[in-house]
Amino acid sequence: MDRPVTDLSVTPNVLQADILRHLTFTVGKDAPHASLHDWRMALSHAIRDRIVEPWFASTKRTWAEDRKRVYYLSMEFLIGRILEDATINLGLYDQAAEAMAAVGQDLRAVIGDEPDAALGNGGLGRLAACFMESMATLGCPAYGYGIRYEHGLFRQQFEAGRQVETPENWLAQEHPWEFARPESAYTIGFKGHVETRDGRDIWHPAETVIAEAHDTPVVGWQGKWANTLRLWGAKSTGQFDLERFNRGDYTAAAEPETLARTLSRVLYPDDTTYQGKELRLKQEFLLTSAALQDILRRYLANHSDLKALPRYVAIQMNDTHPAIAGPELIRLLQDAHGVPFDEALTIARACLGYTNHTLLPEALEKWATFTFGNVLPRHMQIVEKIDSWHRRAYPNRPHYVGIVKHQEVRMGELAFIMSHKVNGVSALHSDLVKQNLFPELHRLHPGRIVNQTNGVTPRRWLRMANKPLAGLITDTIGAGWEADLDRLKELEPHVEDASFRAVFAAAKRVNKVEMSNWAGAEMGIQISPDALFDVQIKRIHEYKRQLLNILETIAHWNKLRANPKGPWVPRVKVFGGKAAPGYAVAKEIIRLINDVAVVINADPVTSDLLKIIYPPNYNVSMAERVIPAADLSEQISTAGKEASGTGNMKFMMNGAPTIGTLDGANVEILQEVGADNFFLFGLTAAEVSKRREDPDHSKKAIEASQPLQDVLQMIAEGRFNPEEPERYHGLVHRVWHHDYFLVAADFDAYHAAQAEVDKAYADPDRWWRMAALNTARSGFFSSDRTIRSYMDEIWQASSAL
Repeated sequence: MDRPVTDLSVTPNVLQADILRHLTFTVGKDAPHASLHDWRMALSHAIRDRIVEPWFASTKRTWAEDRKRVYYLSMEFLIGRILEDATINLGLYDQAAEAMAAVGQDLRAVIGDEPDAALGNGGLGRLAACFMESMATLGCPAYGYGIRYEHGLFRQQFEAGRQVETPENWLAQEHPWEFARPESAYTIGFKGHVETRDGRDIWHPAETVIAEAHDTPVVGWQGKWANTLRLWGAKSTGQFDLERFNRGDYTAAAEPETLARTLSRVLYPDDTTYQGKELRLKQEFLLTSAALQDILRRYLANHSDLKALPRYVAIQMNDTHPAIAGPELIRLLQDAHGVPFDEALTIARACLGYTNHTLLPEALEKWATFTFGNVLPRHMQIVEKIDSWHRRAYPNRPHYVGIVKHQEVRMGELAFIMSHKVNGVSALHSDLVKQNLFPELHRLHPGRIVNQTNGVTPRRWLRMANKPLAGLITDTIGAGWEADLDRLKELEPHVEDASFRAVFAAAKRVNKVEMSNWAGAEMGIQISPDALFDVQIKRIHEYKRQLLNILETIAHWNKLRANPKGPWVPRVKVFGGKAAPGYAVAKEIIRLINDVAVVINADPVTSDLLKIIYPPNYNVSMAERVIPAADLSEQISTAGKEASGTGNMKFMMNGAPTIGTLDGANVEILQEVGADNFFLFGLTAAEVSKRREDPDHSKKAIEASQPLQDVLQMIAEGRFNPEEPERYHGLVHRVWHHDYFLVAADFDAYHAAQAEVDKAYADPDRWWRMAALNTARSGFFSSDRTIRSYMDEIWQASSAL
């Protein structure tokens, strides 16, 4: 399996020949008539050919050595574009650029033609993608299991400042990276009834679909190992009803197909209706049941003793979406293979691990027992049996703790009880999981909760996304840092060299010029690359406090207008992110940001000092453009609410100091980079809890802050929406009276921290030292480090390399 970084046999001429061959025989075009899309497909297939060899070799070796496999279950895999990432990991980027130039094509334009795979929403899905790449880089045999969403998450557009959701059509074109596996198909049941016969419970589903596999190889750094991302698409189990169709009953004839397509059509359908809730639960079961059936099929091909399953199988549940894995694995072991319940439960718990990603109680899934029992009647029985077993096994369990309570199935508790390890995703978060989220279960199961601080892959988020900085790093410390990110510490002695800082600043400016050109072309907004790029890009949620950011931006604008000739640092405020379709408050915040942007961007007094841009449809490709250009990373969530964050790590790696609270992995970023290189503000998690005890905390904070009073008054008067002055009365009222996320309490501290940012940016020596030290001290946040820790502490899996 050992291979060089670059396969020297793949010269530009060899790659060019393969591209032309695929153009003719795969795409069916000749060069004079080929479109950009045709060239992309030809190049993608030529690169894919070179992934198949290590993919097959990795699979064969895992079988031959009977290695333990890791199975990563996630509703999201936000993989982004694949072509450039795969080309860089194979060491073929330069050859590809030369080969495409030889046929008259620009590689960057070809790469830009690839749509983002719409398989995720935010950090959860991007983390899963980073983990898959790191597992391949480290030679950890693994499968990722997800759903092949036809449309995935919605495409975001803005109409009069409002978010409008339209279908994402990433599969409108052929997806060249996947291999259909119709032979790997499993029947998935829903509803129906359970019959007890001869002491056995037999589930008779009323509805069934087929889960069919589509495999995408995931190649690691240098092409030494490749794993599989297996995505399930739903197909109808029933034949097309030709008799009904010929009678003119077209809708009824298509019902089975409609049910199946609905299951794998959209990521996170709106669940404000019963139908939406039922669809979400069915999607989660589709993913989980298909994965577990596949895992057992693979295991039983080589083994007969199901008691030994945990020695060869580690299953990680990424959040509560696949938490049904515990009951489903018990069902398969008990009902299909005759394993007694207690034994099946022991086997399942030894295989399963659960990653918690949230401290928000509302984000820990709960299903009404009616819904759960209606959709999955056999699993409702098993859940109740698990709960009863746990209550008997731990008689000290408080009466208010359990899986089934108040006519709800609590998926967080289910995942915890059915796992041998539960992990948080930052040091602070893991402590809060013990103290606040599952304190009683933690006391009953000491040692079960462990920490695994998140990480991101440096191959994509530095080597690929930021070529100017990656080139500087290689020139300074030599090659090989991509797979050993701790080596970035070797940059530190150079940071004190003014010439190094100048080259570092020049690399940043290259990215800022590119982003400025893009903003002008895409949005018609002219921004200066000499301004400070102040960036907050993430899912729109009240706890992430985009509202705090835009309120402070208005206060800053007021200061600029009061003294436009002052020694101000020009700023570009960059927002990006989507709100869930049913999340009315988040969508209101989006509209406010856009309304404020229209007014501020048109102000001739401050136009050279402050601009706001909010590009629609934030996705991985946009992040790859924005993060390398960012000067300042906004990580301003209410302390105690953000589990970890991974955007904060990407910004740090790319030389953007953080302005942030002591929340999530910000705590560890602060520890790594040092207080002098981090703009800290705001209440701590303990102080947040204490402040909430005062019902008038927001009112008191506002009355003590004249800048905040002025901002809220402007919004209440309709300064940014004169055509409908009362538009944000509800939002202003919430800040005054129901400010759960403490926007008002942290406003003055945030305002002061932003002033400190201005002071630092006005001193180039200070700023570029801070920026460069952020990059130099970011090695801890490689997802390789995270995966090694999972392998050692949770999965007991070893590397094949």
